[in-house]
Amino acid sequence: MIQENVSLKAHNTFGLDVKAKRFATFNSINELKSLLSENQSSELFILGGGSNVLLTQDVSALVLKNELRGIEITSDSDDVTLVKAMAGEVWHDFVMFAVEQGLGGIENLSLIPGSVGAAPMQNIGAYGTEIKDVFHSLEALKISTGEIEVFNADQCNFGYRESVFKRAMKGEYVIVSMTLRLSRNSKINTSYGAIEARLSEMNVTAPTIKDVSDAVIHIRQTKLPDPKEIGNSGSFFKNPVISKKQFEELKSKFPDVANYPVDEDHIKIAAGWLIDQTGWKGKTLGTYGVHKNQALVLVNYGGSQGKDIYQLSEDIMANVKEIYGIELEREVNVI
Repeated sequence: MIQENVSLKAHNTFGLDVKAKRFATFNSINELKSLLSENQSSELFILGGGSNVLLTQDVSALVLKNELRGIEITSDSDDVTLVKAMAGEVWHDFVMFAVEQGLGGIENLSLIPGSVGAAPMQNIGAYGTEIKDVFHSLEALKISTGEIEVFNADQCNFGYRESVFKRAMKGEYVIVSMTLRLSRNSKINTSYGAIEARLSEMNVTAPTIKDVSDAVIHIRQTKLPDPKEIGNSGSFFKNPVISKKQFEELKSKFPDVANYPVDEDHIKIAAGWLIDQTGWKGKTLGTYGVHKNQALVLVNYGGSQGKDIYQLSEDIMANVKEIYGIELEREVNVI
């Protein structure tokens, strides 16, 4: 059933109180097909967990909230276990399911906000792991035909926080499920210093999948604000990737610049470092600002508007460009 003039405050992690002119949820693929069939001329906005979106105004499009649920092991062997999750599942719940089953591969992605459907769209990543590393396939409904199509990793064209669904095929499909290749014998990834340090604090010398997950959860809870308490979308900006030549020029002026090699010709620069160094970290502008512990996170302390947070991001981007000659790019989708 379609509702009118529905507040989306509870449906976006920034907690922004904008309204949807028309709003409906779907709990099955048949419900989704019916909604699409009955509203063929309507502009659509598919909403998952609302964790990677900045709503700057009321939404005139028909908002369809993905409530598809279910997790199942579809194939199990010593080397590879295929696990399918419906797109409306909470991402962290899916990670916890895998950890409890002793299935490794996504424990480093613990506590990332949002839904399963957003994970491949954004190619979410953290602490040395990305969705593309364990991706098997996804099912997506093509809006124009109502047919389910299956995509493999190559067809998804994953990039850094990118996929074909965010660019070339944006708005053409609704992701309904994702299947990952996990393993009971996966290699533990503790290469990030913060994880190693936390495991040491836990007196863990031979970490399990659960140990790594617990460490990541602790780190994220320490560094990042809980959206239930302070409105935010996690990392607002991507870490920019620049050429090695540009990096050498940058380093000659700023020797302490935080960086990570990507390949022989490219270097990733820590966006949080850039924002921190320009003095934005912890800055509060009334009801919104930049989080005190993590410069990548913009926050709504309550009652702010999306357009204000958007302007804050514009000001930060302009400042970083002016000082460092680097163009930051938003990770969130702006509506």
